Amino acid sequence: MKIFRILGKRGRVTIPYEIRQRVGFKYNDVLSFTQSDNNTVIVKREVICDENCPMYSDDCDLQSESITLTEFLDGLTEEEQKTALVHLSANWAMKQGGANRV
Repeated sequence: MKIFRILGKRGRVTIPYEIRQRVGFKYNDVLSFTQSDNNTVIVKREVICDENCPMYSDDCDLQSESITLTEFLDGLTEEEQKTALVHLSANWAMKQGGANRV
């Protein structure tokens, strides 16, 4: 499947709906971009917390857990922490940019 999109002046492009549906991209997913060669970029959904994370346990009741956000983040691997940082930084930057618009 080949679908064309135009890269906007701010470097933004919308991933077509059909592709998002096929690969399972959802709102707020963390995506990574890797240059494979001169004309190819690989887009991959990154997982911050996998099935080993307490949040994914079938018997986990997050309402009764008394864990702070800092404790949760400290429990992630270095790569998961890096992914979380990128995700939060991107969200913060988008909010800052939106607040400065007239």
